[in-house]
Amino acid sequence: MSGKLLNIKGKLLSLETPAVMGILNVTPDSFYAASRQQSEKAVAGRIETILAEGGAFVDVGGYSSRPDADDVPAAEEWARLEPALRILRDDYPQVPVSVDTFRADIARRAVEEYGAALVNDISGGGMDEKMIETVAQLRVPYVLMHMRGTPRTMRQYTGYQNLIEEIMLYFAEKVRAARLSGVNDIILDPGFGFSKTLDQNYELMRYLNEFSTMFDCPLLAGISRKKMIYDLLGHTAEESLNGTTVLNTFALLNGADLLRVHDVKAAVEAVKIIDKLKH
Repeated sequence: MSGKLLNIKGKLLSLETPAVMGILNVTPDSFYAASRQQSEKAVAGRIETILAEGGAFVDVGGYSSRPDADDVPAAEEWARLEPALRILRDDYPQVPVSVDTFRADIARRAVEEYGAALVNDISGGGMDEKMIETVAQLRVPYVLMHMRGTPRTMRQYTGYQNLIEEIMLYFAEKVRAARLSGVNDIILDPGFGFSKTLDQNYELMRYLNEFSTMFDCPLLAGISRKKMIYDLLGHTAEESLNGTTVLNTFALLNGADLLRVHDVKAAVEAVKIIDKLKH
């Protein structure tokens, strides 16, 4: 599948109007404390909020990818994910679920046992050599992100001769390999905040439209409350909603088809306003 269409469990979803993906963190150490949901009641409440505010997807993750995050064994990651995936499968079967993991076995279980509709891999297949072939077998859309190293080491890998050119080459190679393996639906995520300095993040944002025009794939922007906002403005993640909305708006004007966010209502409103301006 190409362009602005995604195959979600056999149904075609158009991204001609960008969609919003609400973040459901089931980690105890996410960088944004207010996003951490650990009890089943809190998980259900968060899902209700995402849907009530207009989210089209729920992205559930059990492994914090913040810089210097501790490694989490696969068994622990699954133990965090499974209750949330069960709630989503049993109580919200109509909701497309994205599982945020770089582990192929966890992706497979989430899709086969709990009906997850997308796999969101921060490593682009770089942290589990079985991921690409697994996604091809599962026949689900794949969010392919740019990152160097791992969450623990990525701050060491910010040296680029030409940031945009090197990320373009990364995606060209990864997309080709994924297509050859049989992955049909690929969503590109430039990886804001991952193995990039503050200035590099803003350079990447400035050239975001290049990725939209170069590749025949939907483009995801994941900027929500990140360090690139609160370091620039001199405050905290908790104070970064306004900065997030500014950058989400810029991303929408420059080709973003999906926004991955903590604050769904604000992002949905940005989509509606930009869509109105365009049409």
